[in-house]
Formats: sequence, structure tokens, C-alpha cells
Amino acid sequence: MNKPLRIALTKGRLEKDTVALLESLGYDCTAVHEKGRRLILPIPDAHLEVVLAKAADVITYVEHGVCDMGVVGKDTLMEMNGKLFELVDLGFGKCKFALATKKDYPFYDGFGVKTIASKYPNVTRAFFENKGMDVDIVKIEGSVELAPLLGLADGIVDIVETGTTLKENGLEVVEDVCQISARLIVNTVSLKMRQREIEQLVTRIEEKVTEREEQGI
Repeated sequence: MNKPLRIALTKGRLEKDTVALLESLGYDCTAVHEKGRRLILPIPDAHLEVVLAKAADVITYVEHGVCDMGVVGKDTLMEMNGKLFELVDLGFGKCKFALATKKDYPFYDGFGVKTIASKYPNVTRAFFENKGMDVDIVKIEGSVELAPLLGLADGIVDIVETGTTLKENGLEVVEDVCQISARLIVNTVSLKMRQREIEQLVTRIEEKVTEREEQGI
């Protein structure tokens, strides 16, 4: 028998949502729930081995083939643009990329080059290039909301869920960039070498995701 399919999960909420999805398919995820400090965990009845990692590392592990599959947010996929296949929109981890500024700031007035702060420079660059706008992009690692408040940037491009953090800091959404959710990705070689196993699992996942959508879950 082949070794278990190895699937990298983004630690945190996406990990929990993915495990819940696998359990809804009838798989025993006890080892993942009782992981302690372990980062590689078996789901024997699914013939899976779970690897827990940060979002960017999930893409790296799948791209380099040390993991066959992975679950990661569309935000990280867009920013890293790895060489892999995106197979399924899993329907959870929903949020959006948005352009935000200080409240009532006339962002689109005038013709000067705007400065945008973001943790996601590639996503930001692509968004404004599509609009035919030249912008200066400042990479921020921490709370990007600070940049316009300190006068470093005219606006920010960031992930928005409820918008509460923006409001509490006197910012508002000017324009939505795109919707985001968790995606199931697969290594290109794995999909060729283990096509039958992967497709069987993916089909079950797709059916469950569709069922959940129909039930409004």
C-alpha cells in the first residue's frame, strides 16, 4: 500500500474547520485533537497524514512536494502565486481584501501617486495595475491600520472580516478588492502520481461542501 497522503493544514481556525470537514466525512481525527506539541499526525482511516504549519509554509511544502495537498487561504495563494493546483473552494474562512482609508478621505481625487501600506504587496500591486494606477507600496508586517493614522500611507489593502478594527481606528472601506476563502491545493506531481487517491478524496470533499452550501451551513 502507498504511504498516506500528506496534507498540510494552516494552523488555527482553518485547521479546526478542515478537521471538522474531515470528521463530517466520517474520519476519525482523534490524533489531531490530541496533538499536544506534535506537528505531524495520522488520520489512519482516511489514509491521511496531517502536517500543521503556518499559511505561507503550507504553500511551500505543497509546492516542493513534501506534502501532497494543503488547505490555505486564498489570500496567501494570491500573494505567493505558487506552482500548484487549486482544486476546491472549501467555503469556510470567508473574508475579503479591501482598500481602506481614513474616514472621508478623498482617495480617488487628484492625480498624484498614492502610497499604500499592506502586508500583501503583490496583491496590492496587481489590484492597482488592473486599475491603471501607479502607487507606491510600503510593506507592513504588523497592524497595517497604523500607516494612514501616522501619515505613512494614503490607504491600506488588508483582509477585512467584520470591519470592526477599521471603524475603531477611524478607517473605512473605500472599495472591495476580492473575496477570500479557504482552498484545497495539491502538488502537481502528486496529482499525476496519485491521481486516483486524490480524486476520490476530493470528490467526497466537494460533495460535502456542496451539501453544506445547500443547507446554508
